[in-house]
Amino acid sequence: MSTGELRSPSDRHHGASVVPFLQLEAATVLSGAGNGAALVVLPWLVLERTGDPADAGLLAAATALPLLASSLFSGALVDRLGRRRTSVVSDLCSAASVSAIPIVAATIGLNLPLLIALAVLGAVFDPAGVTARESMLPAAAERSGWRLQRVNGIHEAVWGVAFLIGPGVGGLLIAAVGAISALWFTAAAFLVSAATIATIRLPHADLRSAVEHREPVWRSVRTGAAFVWRDRLLRTLLLVVAALVSVYMPIEAVLLPVEFEAQGAPGRLGLLVTMISAGWVLGALAYAWKGHGVRRSRLFRGALIATAAGLAVMAASDRYPVMAVAGFALGFGYGPVGPILNLALQTRSPEHLRGRVVGLASSAEYAAGPLGYLLAGLLVDRLGVTPTFVLLAVLVGLVGLGSLALRPLDELDDLPDEPDEHPVTGATLDHGAGPLPFH
Repeated sequence: MSTGELRSPSDRHHGASVVPFLQLEAATVLSGAGNGAALVVLPWLVLERTGDPADAGLLAAATALPLLASSLFSGALVDRLGRRRTSVVSDLCSAASVSAIPIVAATIGLNLPLLIALAVLGAVFDPAGVTARESMLPAAAERSGWRLQRVNGIHEAVWGVAFLIGPGVGGLLIAAVGAISALWFTAAAFLVSAATIATIRLPHADLRSAVEHREPVWRSVRTGAAFVWRDRLLRTLLLVVAALVSVYMPIEAVLLPVEFEAQGAPGRLGLLVTMISAGWVLGALAYAWKGHGVRRSRLFRGALIATAAGLAVMAASDRYPVMAVAGFALGFGYGPVGPILNLALQTRSPEHLRGRVVGLASSAEYAAGPLGYLLAGLLVDRLGVTPTFVLLAVLVGLVGLGSLALRPLDELDDLPDEPDEHPVTGATLDHGAGPLPFH
C-alpha cells in the first residue's frame, strides 16, 4: 500500500477522519506564520532604532537563550499538562507578549532593552506549543487513516507554508504600515491558533502521566534526555541538525536583514525568505509523495549536501534573481530533513516520553543558536556581510559532507512506518536504546 492511502476500507467506516489533522495543521500554519513574521519584524525594529548589526545579533541571541531553557522543559510540561492544554496556553501567552510591544511603543516608549525583554518574554512560550502539536501527529495520522511518513511530510510542508506566509507578509506589512503595527498580525495569528487547537479531539491529546506528577520536573527532563542519548540514531540526528541550525539560522536572522535594511528593501527580504520557504514546502511534499521509494539514509545526507550547495550559490552571487532561485533550491533540498527527523523521533519514543523526546529535539536546535547569532553579528561588523556569508556557507558544506561518515545514520533505513504500539498500554516499544537510568 502506498504511503498516503487509507489503510483499509474498514478504517473509513470506523471513525477515520482527517478533521483533527486539518485542525492541527491549521494551528501550525497560524502559529508558524506569526513567528515567521516576527523573524523579519523584530530585527527590523532594532535596525530602525540603532542601525547596528551587532544589536540585531544581540536580539537574536537574547531570544534564543530563553528558547533553549524553555524548550528543555517544554517536553516535560507537555507530558504533565497534556498536549492540547499546553498548546492552547502557549499560544495565548505568546499573543499577549507580542501585543505588549506595540502597546508599550504607543504609551511609555520602546527602547532597545525593553524591546529585547518583550521579545524574550514572547519567545519563552513557543517551544511548548510546537512540542505539543508535533506530539499529536501520530494520533492524527492514525485517526486520518494515513501513513505516518506522509503525515510528517505534509506537516513539514505546512511549516514551510507558515514561513512562506509569515516573513513575506511581515516584510510587506513593514512597507505598508510600519514594523510596530505589523506585530498585530502575529498576535492575531496566535489567538486563532489557540482557538483551533482548543476544539481538537484526538487520542492522547489530554494524556497526563501519573508518574510525571510524582517526580520533579528536572528528573523528568533527565529521563527523556537519557532515552535520547542511549539511542545512537537519535543522538546523531540531533547533533547534526543542531550543527546545521547553528550555522544557517544566523543567515536568516542577522545577515539577510542587515543586507536588505541597508538597501531599504524590506520587500526583497520578505520575498527571498518566501522563496526559501516555497522550496521547503515542495521539498517536503515531494518526500511525502515519493520519499518511500528512496533509502532514508541517502535522502537525508543528500538533503544536507543540497542545502549547502544552494547556500553556496546565494553567498557567491550579488544578483538578486540568482539569490532568489538559489534560495528556492536551498529550501527544496532541505525539505526531507524535518519529516525524516520527525519519523525517527516518533517511531523510537514511547508514548509517555514522546513530549520530552520531541522537546529535546527542539532544545538541540535552540541550543545551537545563541553563539551563532552573536558571532554572525560581530563578524558582519568586522568583515562585512559577504565574507561572513561565504564563511557560514562553507561551514554548512562541512556539516553536509561530514554526514557521509556518520554510520548511525544508516539506521534511518530500518525505521518502521508507524510507532510500534503495545496492544494494551499503547506505549511504543523500545528499539534497542538500552535501559533508562535515573528511574
